[in-house]
Amino acid sequence: MFKELDIPIDYTIAYDQISAEMLKNYQIFLTFRDGMIWPGGYLGPDASSYYAENLETPKTFPDPVSQPCLTEAQGAAIKDFVNAGGGLYAIHNSSYISLFVKSYRDVMGGVSKAHPPLRPFLVRATQNRHPITEGLHPFMVNDEQHYVQYDMDPAHIILESENIDGLAFKDMGTKSVAGWAHDYGKGRVVFTAAGHNIHAMWNPQYLEIQKRSVRWLLRQI
Repeated sequence: MFKELDIPIDYTIAYDQISAEMLKNYQIFLTFRDGMIWPGGYLGPDASSYYAENLETPKTFPDPVSQPCLTEAQGAAIKDFVNAGGGLYAIHNSSYISLFVKSYRDVMGGVSKAHPPLRPFLVRATQNRHPITEGLHPFMVNDEQHYVQYDMDPAHIILESENIDGLAFKDMGTKSVAGWAHDYGKGRVVFTAAGHNIHAMWNPQYLEIQKRSVRWLLRQI
């Protein structure tokens, strides 16, 4: 995405090093990682108890206990960064940070509540017109359909997802919010929910959404 936009980036997995001092050097902060860490390890990709049910010696494994990957102070640094004019692009399950870090949720704008396993669903623009989604066509992905809650004005919701096979998830139906874009202080925020795998991330329509999201955060569109 950034290569095609000819925009230089710095990439890091050192989430514990995120700070106001680090962020001041950048125009955009993009976060694309799980909102949780598992210091004691976990049994499956979702740390769910059913992964352990048929193990031969399940009691030899510790119970999975999660912690947020960011602290409240780091969330406040991101919030201040955007408020001062920076851009935040949050992708996929980085929204789970909002479960733990209030200041991050304040600026990011919402949280993923849960998701079913990988299965096909449709992503499309909402009726809220926006430069990020203008003229783009609906597209299918085989991905985690995150059921997402947006805390701010619904007028900022730009994407929605729907399982067009009619498969609901828990009591949340077949549809969900799948992306938004809003101003925050002097800065801007974008969230897009798809992205658990390369199949979704490299879908041509979604790749165009990603590129436009970055350009919108930079006020190029």
